[in-house]
Amino acid sequence: MEQTLTGEFLKVVEQAAIACARSIGHGDRKHSDHLAVEAMRVAMETIQMDGTIVIGEGERDEAPMLYVGEKVGMGMGFPSIDIAVDPLEGTNLCATGAANAIAVLAASEKGGLLHAPDLYMNKLVVGPAAKGKVHLDAEVGDNLNAIAKSSTEKCRTSPWW
Repeated sequence: MEQTLTGEFLKVVEQAAIACARSIGHGDRKHSDHLAVEAMRVAMETIQMDGTIVIGEGERDEAPMLYVGEKVGMGMGFPSIDIAVDPLEGTNLCATGAANAIAVLAASEKGGLLHAPDLYMNKLVVGPAAKGKVHLDAEVGDNLNAIAKSSTEKCRTSPWW
């Protein structure tokens, strides 16, 4: 089931990125964000899950969808999933045509994500191989080395196929 949801979530962020790409450089960050939010919400409805947004578009954004507590997915009878999203991290970047805007989605089994109030915080997310090996207060290069080392170690212990 995990591999199926991973692929589905990849499609969700891809749809958000494609939708807001039409607004790159147009100067309207709210429109860019709206396009990403709408596309992400529509894509989530096709997933076989009983999802709940635990970190999403906040009151600050006056979000009509993907708000904290919103139910997404096909509903009851499917796996319960907690979801954190930012359909367009870097709305100003997108609107001005600058680089590095991204669509973000993190998911976990129910209860696996922190239910945080609407605030900004530093975040650092890595795959399972690097879990516990990176730190927010570490230098970027040190964290990248730790991630690379943990990935190399995993490759030695797991067949690629």
